[in-house]
Amino acid sequence: MYAHPFSYHRAKSLREATELLQQLGEESRVIAGGQSLIPLMKMRLARPSALIDINFIPGLSEIKNENGELRFGALARHTDIETSEHVAAIPILHDCAAGIADVQVRNQGTIGGSLAEADPSGDWGATLLTLETSVVCAGPQGERTVKLEEFFKDAYTTVLGREELVREVVVKKPPRNTGGAYLAFKRSAPVYATASAAVQLTLDDKNTCKDIRIVLGCVGLTAIRAKQAETELRNKRIDEQSIKRAADAAREAAEPQSDMRGSADYKRTLVKALVKRAIAIAVRRARGEQVEAGHEYVGR
Repeated sequence: MYAHPFSYHRAKSLREATELLQQLGEESRVIAGGQSLIPLMKMRLARPSALIDINFIPGLSEIKNENGELRFGALARHTDIETSEHVAAIPILHDCAAGIADVQVRNQGTIGGSLAEADPSGDWGATLLTLETSVVCAGPQGERTVKLEEFFKDAYTTVLGREELVREVVVKKPPRNTGGAYLAFKRSAPVYATASAAVQLTLDDKNTCKDIRIVLGCVGLTAIRAKQAETELRNKRIDEQSIKRAADAAREAAEPQSDMRGSADYKRTLVKALVKRAIAIAVRRARGEQVEAGHEYVGR
């Protein structure tokens, strides 16, 4: 099926993009990687009257390491994040970027577009919520910085105003003795995960958890911070029993719906297994070990 007719506009700056959004009205849309919008347009589930292309705005694709922060331009592609030497120091980011969909999507999709879409089945929301992350938003009134946990409001809903855009994603680099892991379980590469789990923790010594964040993906209207699961490990010795208690608590925190990817009970069971494995990998990485992790597929 062909998309509904639309006009095309190429913005040369963020200011011009916001001005075009004002001028072109409610039915205009911004396009970056287009991995979410274009399929909807082809099925005519989205019928924008105008597209504003921001791909040619200078400086929006950069990945910088400065002042203890990683700064991702909104147009940083998943593939660029996967291969960035700056990102290698935070393995959970590599886990996420390296397994998003297939190569074509990773080459086109952007971190800013993914967050702005706020798809509850997306990968970046859960991953970045385990880190100290903020989003720089640009609009007609200037810029503002929003903590990521305040950025998401509901499924497909963020705090972005009608004429606001994501300019940059800022991630504070974790302290020493920190490790993380992101695991997503899928039927195959191109489809969304049935469930996912992101864990980022800091060790006080080799066996004691100083701090931890556990976030669940694809099992709620937004990514879910499993705070009770974190309590089971924070300031406690990490062993088989404490990991099991945390995984059990994460299972209870999940809010899945039965669908073509599996029943609600199956997804809860999957969450428990993913969290248990992610904690174990995060601990080993915090101890300095090199451990592979990321997206997993049925039958692999």
